[in-house]
Amino acid sequence: MKKGAIGIFDSGIGGLTVARSIRKLLPKEDLIYFGDTAHLPYGDKSKTAIQRFGLRISDWLLENDCKAIVIACNTASAHAYRAIRKKLDPSIPVINVIDPMAEIVAKSGLKSVGVIGTKGTIGSRVYVRKIHSLKSEIDVVSKATPLLAQMIEEGYFNNQISRTIIKSYLEGKAMEKVEGIVLGCTHYPLIKQEIQELTEKEIKIFDSSEVVALAVQKALKEGSLLNPSGGSQKFYVSDYTHSFEQSAEIFFREEIHLEKRDIWS
Repeated sequence: MKKGAIGIFDSGIGGLTVARSIRKLLPKEDLIYFGDTAHLPYGDKSKTAIQRFGLRISDWLLENDCKAIVIACNTASAHAYRAIRKKLDPSIPVINVIDPMAEIVAKSGLKSVGVIGTKGTIGSRVYVRKIHSLKSEIDVVSKATPLLAQMIEEGYFNNQISRTIIKSYLEGKAMEKVEGIVLGCTHYPLIKQEIQELTEKEIKIFDSSEVVALAVQKALKEGSLLNPSGGSQKFYVSDYTHSFEQSAEIFFREEIHLEKRDIWS
């Protein structure tokens, strides 16, 4: 099992920010990434469909000798995590992007946090519920920021356009009073520095990619599953276009090759 890969999946390629953080923290681990680009975005799919996608992808990752599953997607974490955890053997770690973040926020000592994410994630109020289940007195302000993911995928960050859009989302009394901001979308680590610079006070940024990487490290240690030697990485998508590969390199921050795998036949 130690030699097995860490299986990571997302509805698309945004989860590559999580894969990159895992690679940085655990360089000896083999990684297999699957982006379900044939079905993106998950945000407009039913809970039943998302569970079906997540279960099939998890099965495929296990068929490819993965020792742990990382759900690098907020929507799939909200709707498919329980179904996947219930189906898989208890010895196989399953890590989602929401629970580790809620735990970190609850332990932060902050009195108020803002959560930014897609309309689907914010509308589900999953972060509010999870954080309050651990520490009810934290004031959680949620704000949908639907333009950010599309902006990042088109390569608009670290420029005047991105700064204007980000600043407009950070304005308003509710967001101005928060002591920390939760990046509730796996795209957002790419604009973490811009968000930090555009806040007019010292503020804690909770980076989902870093938080999940630490959760993966903890789970592997507890299960005695850390790989003493390895480091390979493979990237698959359920539908391929050249633009996916170009965007993938933006998220992983190095040249990579995507392979198409039709796991639905």
